[in-house]
Amino acid sequence: MPTSRAEQKRLESLSPFELKNSLIDLANENVKLEAVTMLNAGRGNPNWIATEPREAFFLLGRFGIEESRRDWDEWDGVGGMPTKAGIAQRYKAFLQTNRNEPGASLLQRSFDYGVKKLKFDPDAYAWELADGVIGDHYPEPDRMLAHMEKVVHAYLVKAMCGGKAPKQPFDLYAVEGGTAAMCYLFDSALINGILNKGDTIAIMTPIFTPYLEIPHLERYQFTVVELKASRFDSEGFHTWQYDPAELDKLADPKVKALFLVNPSNPPSVALSQESRNHIKRITETSNPGLTVITDDVYGTFVDGFESLMSTVPRNTIGVYSFSKYFGCTGWRLGVIAVNRDNIFEGKLAKLPAKRKAQLSERYSSITLEPEKLKFIDRIVADSRQVALNHTAGLSLPQQIQMGLFALFDLLDEQGAYQETCQTIISRRLHALVKGMGVKLPKDPQAAHYYIELDLMNYAQRYVSPEFASWLAKNFEPVDPVFRLAEKGSVVLLNGGGFDGPEWSVRVSLANLRYESYQDIGRWLRETMEDYYAEFQKVTGGAQKATGAKATAAKAATKKAAAKKAAPAKKAVAKAPAKKAATAAKKAPAKKTTAKKTTTAKKAPAKAGSKR
Repeated sequence: MPTSRAEQKRLESLSPFELKNSLIDLANENVKLEAVTMLNAGRGNPNWIATEPREAFFLLGRFGIEESRRDWDEWDGVGGMPTKAGIAQRYKAFLQTNRNEPGASLLQRSFDYGVKKLKFDPDAYAWELADGVIGDHYPEPDRMLAHMEKVVHAYLVKAMCGGKAPKQPFDLYAVEGGTAAMCYLFDSALINGILNKGDTIAIMTPIFTPYLEIPHLERYQFTVVELKASRFDSEGFHTWQYDPAELDKLADPKVKALFLVNPSNPPSVALSQESRNHIKRITETSNPGLTVITDDVYGTFVDGFESLMSTVPRNTIGVYSFSKYFGCTGWRLGVIAVNRDNIFEGKLAKLPAKRKAQLSERYSSITLEPEKLKFIDRIVADSRQVALNHTAGLSLPQQIQMGLFALFDLLDEQGAYQETCQTIISRRLHALVKGMGVKLPKDPQAAHYYIELDLMNYAQRYVSPEFASWLAKNFEPVDPVFRLAEKGSVVLLNGGGFDGPEWSVRVSLANLRYESYQDIGRWLRETMEDYYAEFQKVTGGAQKATGAKATAAKAATKKAAAKKAAPAKKAVAKAPAKKAATAAKKAPAKKTTAKKTTTAKKAPAKAGSKR
């Protein structure tokens, strides 16, 4: 039975991730009744993994066990701890003996990279790898293992900073994924007076829903100023970029912080260089004390990506999670990055004497000079309630796996893995737009990890204002996602829950097979056709669609013809030469037609596909 409008209205107050559970229940019921496979494109957990770094991890584990038994093998089932003296030579011998094993090549190249490129002491490096992989010690240093920090730092420079090293390096704190990073950051910023309860903060929207919810918690009660991605191109389509007038809201010194996800979630579009430079000018002039917290988990899906942690390093706290790019959400791997030349130490120094005294007392159990404790080290201590600081830090096996992911990418000088991931996404985007019958514009800033479809915008511009008004009056904005769940066992998230357009939906292109996206595209189109058929019925067919490409009425009555009118070769233009050539080697010919650098913002030829 279709979900009533009253029930939809009650449920739409939930976070999209909680609303999703209701949609899954509907979809599962459909599965039971019709034996249809549920397609859940609501969450962004990728359905691929990076295999070689994992093979390297498991082979390294064998070396760690060998070193343990070498140290102490008195009883069966009990080992000792790896010893540092001479371990580099033993590691080289192990790799030579196992040179044909999966992961051996990456381990050998990773060791050479550390010793030759990063100037690591061979024994110290090999010992950290062996001791870390078996996890027999508390993390030391507790913030991050010394060699792994330098490895991950090199990776962040490549992946998050466009290959441009900052004047001063970043201090890194290895944490349990991006979620933990944000929890630690919010709490420590409040404890240390970087932010204060009731402060005015800015949030760039649309954005990951928890970042909309956290500021309103009783602990923070921030006053929120939204910076909306309100820009449209010359044809009236979303670019998901920001007008200068929106960014100028940051110039007011009462705005203490800026929170953003870059590339955005759900539009999945990177902040333009124009916008990054605009923010930089503001931090250099009218609001030098602005704290920027940026979550850049999708940056690796955009060529040449540059984070605000690179553009505005002094003001920015960077958060990066390995989860999406390497397919390791279950590993819980993330880092917090704070540049050594930052505004935060100055903020701590300028705190009122009473606040300084309170903080000195807070941290006095872990240092004799608490006033000199750096902000990032305070984050570490606060994450363990200070008293448990001696047991802080991400588990050592997690740090080793993080380092191997980073080394895998650093050693991939041709970018083959990145190109493969981008091609996977591009093919799925191709299938989605093929099912919908759309033509996409080019956007080099688009990651395409998600697509946000603005259904109301399409209805108004490509069908008629009357049709759009009728939709808004007669249905809740979440009605499309309920229809998809009830009709096709398709689970999408409502874009309004991310402070995007209310009548938009988010499609993750990361977690389903190629063929499923064509079905989702077709069902989205048919859903809008159904709306239009209802509209025609209640208006007696008097209203006509507007726009040269808007033929919703014909689409509603001649679906077969409509499908033929949107062949796959028109859905996506040819990929750039380099990408197409590589994809042709890796995938069937049809895969190379998926365009990596387009974004779903061009209006389709049929109802229901406007971005």
